[in-house]
Amino acid sequence: MCLLVTAALVTAERLTKHFDDFVAVDGIDFEVREGEVFGFLGPNGAGKSSTMRMIGSVSPVTSGTLRVLGYDPNTEGRALRARLGVVPQEDSLDLELTVEENLTIYGRYFDISRRDLAPRIDELLEFAQLTDRRTDRTEPLSGGMKRRLTIARGLINRPDLLLLDEPTTGLDPQARHILWDRLYRLKQDGVTQIITTHYMDEAEQLCDRLVIMDRGKIVAEGSPRNLIAEHAPREVLELRFPVGVQDGIVDQLEGVASRQEALADRVLLYTEDADASMNAVTARGLVPEQTLVRRSTLEDVFLKLTGRTLVD
Repeated sequence: MCLLVTAALVTAERLTKHFDDFVAVDGIDFEVREGEVFGFLGPNGAGKSSTMRMIGSVSPVTSGTLRVLGYDPNTEGRALRARLGVVPQEDSLDLELTVEENLTIYGRYFDISRRDLAPRIDELLEFAQLTDRRTDRTEPLSGGMKRRLTIARGLINRPDLLLLDEPTTGLDPQARHILWDRLYRLKQDGVTQIITTHYMDEAEQLCDRLVIMDRGKIVAEGSPRNLIAEHAPREVLELRFPVGVQDGIVDQLEGVASRQEALADRVLLYTEDADASMNAVTARGLVPEQTLVRRSTLEDVFLKLTGRTLVD
């Protein structure tokens, strides 16, 4: 039986990025395969955006090896950028222009002829659900519409690789789900995507594989499902106790689950059997005000590996 090996579009070995004495990316290894959605997940300052900027050939590699679509971003940046689509974290649309004009001007940056550009713009407006807005000025559009336009703009040159930096930051839940649908359609069309995000549900929904970064290093790598299976028990039992009581109860919960975590407002018990753990809790005479049983998620893995301390 012959196994199909998917080509790697991006390979990095000991990839490092320094800003003076600060190490933003600290000797990481990864590869991105053709046709997949690959994610960089991590808290603020983890090195996600610095890595994306090196892949996009807008920030030089300090040391290590990086190849993107066969190019060295440090020395062949112009040829590489012609084959990339980029969706930056902040929208950089020209708000005084219409939706169509934003796409037209960007297409001309890639020397796409007007004859070829017109049908391409029609395709992208339909993809972004903006056909009825093509002659509207961009400034009054909603945040979700602007984000979809930014993604459409990033696709104008039919890129071999699409880079998306925090694609849904600042959007409401409805706009996020619409955008997820658009990105899933791109995946179905075979567009390779690299996404940075700090939204766990987004990573679970979109990514075939991902790495979790913390302080410039990769601390875990795999599919969302495999990472959950490797780093978290099957279920989480959340217990809430009356105000002022929880501190005195935490020690009494020792041993009822494989791992426990005390938060300000509740206690999390990580367990393979939530019912058995709950029976053990009540057998010790402990009566929580509220209980919740849920499956373990990528967020549980993320917080286990990177901690709950805020990073500004």
